[in-house]
Amino acid sequence: MAVDTILHNAKIATNGVPSFVEAIAITAGKISARGTNEEILRLRGPETKVIDGNRRTVIPGLNDSHMHPIRGGLNYNMELRWDGVPSLADALRMLKEQAARTPAPQWVRVVGGWTEFQFAERRMPTLDEINAVSPDTPVFVLHLYDRALLNGAALRAVGYTKDTPDPPAGEIQRDKRGNPTGILVAKPNAYILYSTLFNGPKLSRQDQLNSSRLFFRELNRFGITSVVDAGGGFQNYPDDYEVVNELHQTNQLTVRLAANLYPQKPGQELTDFQRWTKMTKPGQGDDFYRVNGGGELLVASASDFEDMLQPRPDMRPVMESELMAVIRYLAENRWPFRMHATYNETISRALDVYEEVNREIPFDGLHWFFDHCETITDRNLERIKKLGGGIAVQNRMAFQGEYFVERYGAQQAKRTPPIRRMLEMGIPVGAGTDATRVSSYNPFVSLHWLITGKTIGGLRLYPEENRLDRAEALKLYTMGSSWFSTEDGKKGALAPGQLADLAVLSADYFSIPEEEIKQLESVLTIVGGKIVYATAEFSKLAPPALPVSPDWSPVKEYGGYAKASKQSLGASHSAVCSHAAGHTTESNSWHLPVLGEFGLWELGCDCFAF
Repeated sequence: MAVDTILHNAKIATNGVPSFVEAIAITAGKISARGTNEEILRLRGPETKVIDGNRRTVIPGLNDSHMHPIRGGLNYNMELRWDGVPSLADALRMLKEQAARTPAPQWVRVVGGWTEFQFAERRMPTLDEINAVSPDTPVFVLHLYDRALLNGAALRAVGYTKDTPDPPAGEIQRDKRGNPTGILVAKPNAYILYSTLFNGPKLSRQDQLNSSRLFFRELNRFGITSVVDAGGGFQNYPDDYEVVNELHQTNQLTVRLAANLYPQKPGQELTDFQRWTKMTKPGQGDDFYRVNGGGELLVASASDFEDMLQPRPDMRPVMESELMAVIRYLAENRWPFRMHATYNETISRALDVYEEVNREIPFDGLHWFFDHCETITDRNLERIKKLGGGIAVQNRMAFQGEYFVERYGAQQAKRTPPIRRMLEMGIPVGAGTDATRVSSYNPFVSLHWLITGKTIGGLRLYPEENRLDRAEALKLYTMGSSWFSTEDGKKGALAPGQLADLAVLSADYFSIPEEEIKQLESVLTIVGGKIVYATAEFSKLAPPALPVSPDWSPVKEYGGYAKASKQSLGASHSAVCSHAAGHTTESNSWHLPVLGEFGLWELGCDCFAF
């Protein structure tokens, strides 16, 4: 077959042997050849698109093994993202500006992806500050899994008063007179936070379509080409999947999605799975959109939310019996499954169930896995290995590590989770973020955490023996994650026969200083041989710009993750930052008078100004 596309003159990481090549050829959406510039350019035909990689670094498309992109896409255009914003002063300025442009009855929502430790001020906003910048427009600010801050207008919108009782799993904080202050606290789980958020206005169907497309393009901006969707609260199948179904049917998906189905009603989980097995099956779909299995919630009684500001929750006595019924049913029907489990105590009880079911109905190659596993022991790792399971790890500790250390101590934090030990034992491991309500969806923040062992705030959690080198971390985010959607060998490497998913990076991931890894973006993202995102010197190849709807959307003004300046993205990658390159450029001025989490801001240049 004629070669469709050639990418040459680049440093291409293959995730195989050889580790790097100069050029690749793409045919019918797959890698058809790789090698030297001379070898691959010989394959071009009269219709071949030839792309000069400008000596940039190319990596396989990133694959987040645990994210919530379907839910995230439905809401993206409503959300003001504080991801990567370096100061609380700037976050509050954004909030004030957005409140002024948001029409009634809509809310301003800041829903995850940030931590107080990213701010120069090293603190949370106060209720007084939020009320001052938005006295009339409802504001809902979610902080990790632990709390939400509502201004007075939001309290009125949801109807929380002195007479409103606390829900079973949460607390409405009150003043001395018993009136709600505006702080909602998760005790012991986040139901009060998510149920309150769910009460807000929704986007129209057309705006949800636009919102989802924009969010997927935002993921493409960071080189993400695949995601395993872990389901989520208030994400009902099949109703809340209609938008992504339509995008798939109209060939508008730019990220490959494998969806896990997540039951919503406590005590009725088995009924949901029984219904779903009559509607669909794992693997149904194609390489762009497919059903993946059950989870991450399997039964509500086994869900241990990781609010590090609260003590570890004990799972209810009914956990084993409810989980047994679901696992037996999924194993009988050969459904892969995943289970959220933060703490070793929960994992131990779940493994007791899994081992009992396995004796009756052997898992025998079925892809099942735990998510998170921050405090798992070596003994339970051995049990997972014996049962053929995997572990999907996320950088939630990068956002909550300071809280964990305060509660459990720095010694315990050294292996939260013990990734190196997992790999030594040969357990399948995939990397991800758990975005968008806790961690940011930016994969380079997660890769930075895997490599440095540091939190967003700069606290070193892990010793060298529990950190990864750059090649290892990249493999977890590509080849490793492919196992979790039962697509291992199909994607994750730039090898002949694998899907042509790749990202051309803004700087060399393999050689830049560690702190600059967080600043990386893609300047050219290709999915299945098709260009889905392009900027800098590749801008002429970019797909048409997408409008933003509705007009008041925060995305229209701020985008998503705090953006790099156009000047730095358009510059040659060898001279993006004078400090990194070791020579001078004309512009080293401040864009913001603050120090943030980003190394280049700390160096005092404008390369990654907000």
